[in-house]
Amino acid sequence: MKRASCATCLRAQSACICRWITRVEARAALLVLQHPLEVANAKNSARLLHLSVAGSVLAVGERFDPDQLSALLHAEGRVPVLLYPDTPGGANLPAPPAFEPVEADRLRLAVLDATWRKSRKMLYLNPALQDLPRLALREVAPSNYRIRKAHAPHQLSSLEAAALALAQLEGGGGGMQPLLDAFDGFVQQQAAYVPAVEDELNRHYVTT
Repeated sequence: MKRASCATCLRAQSACICRWITRVEARAALLVLQHPLEVANAKNSARLLHLSVAGSVLAVGERFDPDQLSALLHAEGRVPVLLYPDTPGGANLPAPPAFEPVEADRLRLAVLDATWRKSRKMLYLNPALQDLPRLALREVAPSNYRIRKAHAPHQLSSLEAAALALAQLEGGGGGMQPLLDAFDGFVQQQAAYVPAVEDELNRHYVTT
């Protein structure tokens, strides 16, 4: 028998994450482009991000239809910018155009929700993304995403990265902090399903 699922977060009702949805308003619009392999990953944070950021859009795919992607990026006349490390020549692609700061109200932040390897493939397969100026995060603290393996402490979840980028575009401030606080609760919930991870989290909170 198929398990009952939540119509909002799309997870099994026993693993529903709706309690962590924390509505936040951002001046910049948010577009999350999610790789198909991330959709069913219980540790993935993109759906919580989408449900929390007012007016955000989440689209699933690896290679997007060019016209549909262009429409998503430029909807409402917004200026799109890609949240991605500015690594010239990465993935054998030309360097992206420079990001010219404009008012956050005019921007659309595009976020790739995928592993590092899959995000590079998404970039390679979608020329429209290659043409976007890129936003790189500044002064990134170690991630709290302890339920997934990372190659470095500063590799963030999609939710963390997007929250920090939106705050950066708005000139700082704590407007996105409630979203990061909710993410900590989400991590704790997911860790409870994996005893080894839960033990590691408990040791962290006891010793720090």
